[in-house]
Amino acid sequence: MPPKKRSSGTPQKKELKGNTKSGSPDSSENAVLSPERHKDKEPEFVSLSEELQATNPICDHAWRIWEREIRSMDKANMPYSNRQQWGACLFVAGMELDGLSLTFTQFLKVVGLSVKQFISLVRKMDVNVDTISPKVNIALKRLENKYDVTLALYQRFVKTCEKISAEPDKAKRTELWESSWTMFLLAKGTFLQMEDDLVIAFQLLLCVLEFFTKRFAPSLLLSPYKSAVSSSTLSPPTRTSRRNQGKAKTRPPEMDVQLLETLCKESDCSVDEVKNVYQMTFCAFLDSVGLSGLQGLPPLETLSKQYEELYHKNKDFDARLFLVDDETLSPSKTKVSKVEMTPRKNLSGDDVAIPVPQTPIRAAMNSIHQLRVDLTSASDQPSSNLLAYYKNCTVDPSEEIRKRVEELGQVFVERFAQAVGQHCEGLGRKRFNLGAQLYYKVMESMLKSEEKRLSVQNFSKLLNNAAFHTSLLACALEVVMATYVGNSFKSGGFGRSSGSSDSVETDLCFPWILDVFQLPAFDFYKVIESFIKAEPTLKHDMMKHLEQCEHVIMESLAWKMDSPLFDLLKQSREEGPGEQAEPPATLNQPLHHNHTAADLYLSPVRPSRQPPATESEPPAPGTKALRSNSLSLFYKKLYRMAYLRLKTLFSHLLTSHPELEPIIWTLLQHTLQNEYELMRDRHLDQLIMSAMYAICKVKNVDLRFKTIVTAYKEMPNTNQETFKRVLIREGQYDSIIVFYNLVFMQKLKTNILQYSSPRPPPLSPIPRIPCSPYKNSPLRVPGSNNVYVSPLKSSRVSPVVMTPRSRILISIGESFGSADRFQKINEMVSSTDWSLKRSLDGGSAPKPLKRLRFDMDGQDEADGRWDLCSVYLFGYLSKFECSESSKNVFFIISKSSGESTLIQKLAEMSSTRTRMQEQKLKEESVKEHPEP
Repeated sequence: MPPKKRSSGTPQKKELKGNTKSGSPDSSENAVLSPERHKDKEPEFVSLSEELQATNPICDHAWRIWEREIRSMDKANMPYSNRQQWGACLFVAGMELDGLSLTFTQFLKVVGLSVKQFISLVRKMDVNVDTISPKVNIALKRLENKYDVTLALYQRFVKTCEKISAEPDKAKRTELWESSWTMFLLAKGTFLQMEDDLVIAFQLLLCVLEFFTKRFAPSLLLSPYKSAVSSSTLSPPTRTSRRNQGKAKTRPPEMDVQLLETLCKESDCSVDEVKNVYQMTFCAFLDSVGLSGLQGLPPLETLSKQYEELYHKNKDFDARLFLVDDETLSPSKTKVSKVEMTPRKNLSGDDVAIPVPQTPIRAAMNSIHQLRVDLTSASDQPSSNLLAYYKNCTVDPSEEIRKRVEELGQVFVERFAQAVGQHCEGLGRKRFNLGAQLYYKVMESMLKSEEKRLSVQNFSKLLNNAAFHTSLLACALEVVMATYVGNSFKSGGFGRSSGSSDSVETDLCFPWILDVFQLPAFDFYKVIESFIKAEPTLKHDMMKHLEQCEHVIMESLAWKMDSPLFDLLKQSREEGPGEQAEPPATLNQPLHHNHTAADLYLSPVRPSRQPPATESEPPAPGTKALRSNSLSLFYKKLYRMAYLRLKTLFSHLLTSHPELEPIIWTLLQHTLQNEYELMRDRHLDQLIMSAMYAICKVKNVDLRFKTIVTAYKEMPNTNQETFKRVLIREGQYDSIIVFYNLVFMQKLKTNILQYSSPRPPPLSPIPRIPCSPYKNSPLRVPGSNNVYVSPLKSSRVSPVVMTPRSRILISIGESFGSADRFQKINEMVSSTDWSLKRSLDGGSAPKPLKRLRFDMDGQDEADGRWDLCSVYLFGYLSKFECSESSKNVFFIISKSSGESTLIQKLAEMSSTRTRMQEQKLKEESVKEHPEP
C-alpha cells in the first residue's frame, strides 16, 4: 500500500515505511522475502533484509556480494559494522536488480549512516574489479552530486534568509523557512531535469525567495530588502463584466523587479538570467501547482504533501530534513564557512593571512561574472576587423558563417532545453550568445596572429573550412558551459569509459557539446591549443579544463569507432612507417612545435624530404605522399601522456623493479604504433594496465590485476568503468581481466614472449616530457603561505634572447631588504675576473675562491627569520648582480642553517667558471697557433 502521508508539513526525524510493492521484475512469490529460503545465511542478515523490504533475489544476490567481500576486504581498515556492510550489499543488489522499494533516506535510517558515510562505505567495498557495477557507480555519483548541490543551496538559503527577515517569533520564522525551502525543492524537482545544476537551481532559489519576501510584513524585513520591496507587490484581480462579477480571475503575480535585482546584487548573480528563470520556469511552476493567483503565503501542508509524492517517486533523499539537521544529511567533517569574507590584509608583516575557501555558489558566481567582464567589449556578431578578413578571401565566407552559427545555435538551444528543462530555452539562448561572442573574439585573434606569422591577409581556405568553424564555436561554448557548471562537484565526462552506454543526456559537461554538434573529437582536438594561446583572458582553471578535454580526447574519444583518426592511421600505414617515439631527453622539457589551428585544419600534410608538387604539377609516380601534421602532433602528445601515466602507475607498484619500466613502455609504444586497432572504442589506460601485467608475467614478477586496479583507482581523473567495462567484441563488454586474456594477450602474445628470451627486442626511446603549455599561473611553494614560484617570462635577460656570452650569468637578489649584503660577493667576483685577466698576460693562475661571506652584521640572526633569495641560473658563474627585490623566488634559505650551504655552492660555481674559462682560452690558443 502507498506510504502514509504526513499530517503536518514539519519534517520528522522518524521516517515512514516505504512502498511494500517491489519494483523487481521477478515473479510474485519473490516479491516478499521468505526466511525459510535463507537458512544458509546469517539470521541477522536475513532480519535486515526484511527491514529493508528486500525480495528473495535481492537477498541472494546481496549475500553473494558479501561472501566475495569477506574473502578479499581488509577488515582492519573497514570502520563499519557488519550490519552497515550488509546494508550496503543489499543496496547494491537492489540497484542492480531494480528492486529497491524504500527511499534512500529510509535506507540510511535503517543502517544508521549518513549520505557521505554510506557512499564512502560502498566505495571501500569495491575492492574487486566486479564488485560494484557501472550502473550502481553512476547512480551513486548522481546521488552524491545532487546531495552536494542541495547542501550548498541550503547553506546559502539559510544565510540569505537571516539577512532578509528578523521574525522574532521562532515558530513562525521556522514555518516561513520550511514553506519557502519546500516550495523550492518542489519547483526544482518538478521543472528542472538537471537537479544537480548548481547555477540554474540557485537562480530558481532566488525566485522563490522573491516570492516569499514580498509577502512578509514590511516591519520584519531588514535592509536593503525593506527598501527594495515596492508598494505594488501584488497584482490586483483583472476587471470583469458585471455578469461575471464575483468570478474574477487573478493574473500571476508580477515579479518585484527592484527586489529581484537586490537579491541578485547581493549574490553577484545575473539579473537578466534570473528574470528569464522567473518568467519562463517559476511562473510555469506556480501555475502547475495552483499558486499563480495566490496573494498570501502558500500553506505548508499543501507544499509538503506534493513534495512527499515527488520524493517517494524519485526514491532518493528527503531534502526537507536539512531543516531539522537530520543525521542522514549531515555533511562531512570539513565545514563550510558561514561567513564569506576576503582574506585579511597582512598589515604587521609577520602574520600571514590565510584565504577563506569560497563556497561553491560564490565560486560559480565569480567565474560567471569574470567571463561576462572579459566579453564586455565583444559582440555576438562579426566585428569590422573580421568582416575585413572575410572580404579579403577569394571566396567570401560571410554568409556561410552566418548560416552555420544560426543553425548550430538553434540545435544548441533545443538540446539545452531537452537536458535542463523545456522552460529553459531562454537560458540556453543566453549561453549560446556568450559562446558566440567568445567565438568571434578568438577567431579575430587567431587571424591577426596568422597574419603576423605568415604576412598574408587572404585566409580563404581556413575561413571556408566548416570543421574549423564548428570546432572553434564548440570550444567557445565548452568554455561557457564549464564556467557555469564549474568543477565543485562534477567530473563530467572525463572519467567516462569509452565504451559506456550509460551516457547521461542531462550532463552538460564535456563531451556533451561534441554530441550536440555531431563533431568528431579528433577535429575538436585540433583547435584547443590555438584557442588557449589566442585568448589571453582565459582563466587558469579554464585552461586546465581545456587541457583535460584534450587528454580525454587522446585517451578515448579520438578512438571511437567512426573517428577520422583511423582513416589517417590507415593512410599513414599504407604510405610509410608510423609515428616514432621521440628521442631520449630530460624530463620537463617543453614541447616545441609551430603548428597552429590553421596548419592542422588546412595543411593536413607536412613537407617530406622532397619538395612538394605545385597545384599545376601533379606528383610524380612513386613519390611518397606527405604526412598529416595533425596526426604527427597527436601522436607526439599521445606518447608523452601515455608515458607519464605509465610512470605514475609504475611508481605506485613497481619501484623495486625499475628495470621493467622501459620494457613496459616499449610494449605500450609498440601497441599504440602498430596495433592501434586495440584502441578502437577503448581507453588508453586499459592498454597501460594490460602492458604492465603482461611484462610482469613474463618477467616472473608477482603483480596481480587486483593490485593494479587498486592503485589505478587512486590516480587522479580516473573512473572505475575503465577497468570494469571494457569492449571485448562488438556489443560485448567485460572486465579488464577478460579483455587481457581474450584480446590483448592473444593479439600480442608473440611480442610479449620476446621479452622473456635471452635476446629481447630493442627498447623504445623514452619520449620527452614537457611542462604543460598551459601552466602560466604561479605555483605555491610547499610549506609557505605567501611565496610563489612563477615561470620566467621572456625578457631582455631571457636565455632565449641573450647572446652566448651574456648567457653565462647568475642573478642573486633578495625579496626584501637592501642589496648591500651582497656587495662583498660582487667585489670578490670582480677581483677574480681581474686575476683572470692578469693570468692571460702571463700571470699565475688564479686560485679558486674557497668561501664567500655575507656581510650580515648580525642583523636578524637572533630571531631566525627567513631570507628569500632568487637565483636565475643561465649558465656558469661569471658575475653576481645584486637586486633590491625579486619577483621570482627560487630558493628559501635560513640564515641559521642555509648560509654555509649557499656559500659553498657559490664557491663551487666560481671555481668551475674559472676552470672552464681557462680551458676555453687554451682551446682558442691551440686553434690560433696550430702545431706545425
